[in-house]
Amino acid sequence: MKPIPVFAFDAQPIVIEGLKAAFLACEDLRLAGFTSEIRNVAEQVAALGPAVALIDASPGTGATHDLLHHLRTAAPESQCVLWVTQWSEAESFRALQGGARGVLKKTQPVSHLFDCVRAVGKGGIWIESSSAADPAAVPGEETQSRLTPRLTAREREIMELICRGMKNKEIGAALKIATGTVKVHLMHIFEKTGARDRFDLAISAHKMGQPLGPGKLSIVHPDLANLGTGIM
Repeated sequence: MKPIPVFAFDAQPIVIEGLKAAFLACEDLRLAGFTSEIRNVAEQVAALGPAVALIDASPGTGATHDLLHHLRTAAPESQCVLWVTQWSEAESFRALQGGARGVLKKTQPVSHLFDCVRAVGKGGIWIESSSAADPAAVPGEETQSRLTPRLTAREREIMELICRGMKNKEIGAALKIATGTVKVHLMHIFEKTGARDRFDLAISAHKMGQPLGPGKLSIVHPDLANLGTGIM
């Protein structure tokens, strides 16, 4: 099996040197390219076509989301993982909606970084949340059946549309039901899953095997103030 090609951007050259050494010791991952200049990322990723692009989020939220936007156009086949120090759950959710396939904290060990890259490189999503001890990963069939609450078919439809970034009015229009009906279904979904808000619901959905693979999260620009409002 060929190693998964990875591109790395980090604003600190010393971090790039550390990544180069770490990837050399990894047989199933290959560092195909790297840069410490954000202005070079889109062009190099487009030219190299890596399976995964590891993106340092230290330049700031605005610059990072602009870069995600450029990469969607310049290198749509490359999946992005944001490497962050301290991001809120709302920022992480917005990144996933904006095209990132993973959000990883820089405080994690190298083995954790490699696990994340492998998961995203194979088409998965990597989510880390302050409400969970471990990143959300699709569980095995036995574990999944134990974790999955008894959602109705309509509730599962609404859960998937929530994870695509749709608001209640958009969900109602898509499913041809009233916005008030959407809110009632959401109330039941939150009760059954134990989710606190929409970001938490996305994590629950991923753990339950909700189909959130590449292409399943729509490119949207939600109102950040509404991300944590739950049913509304």
